[in-house]
Amino acid sequence: MKIEVLGSGCKKCTNLAAEIERIANELSVDFELQKVTDMAAILDYGVMSTPAIVIDGTVVTAGNVPSASEISQLLQPAN
Repeated sequence: MKIEVLGSGCKKCTNLAAEIERIANELSVDFELQKVTDMAAILDYGVMSTPAIVIDGTVVTAGNVPSASEISQLLQPAN
């Protein structure tokens, strides 16, 4: 699973990436986490509000920081 956190590199984005990594490890998800801070790359996804989470090329959240349980649901293998 490829997970990208889109954002400017602010504290919210950094904390979100750390939380995703923590939860993915707890769930034993095989993942690659990348932080994307390049605004052109972020706009290529059509994201206008950060932070955003992209899983396997699909934007799953944008403009908010999801709760731990929401992140857990996003990382389930069915998604």
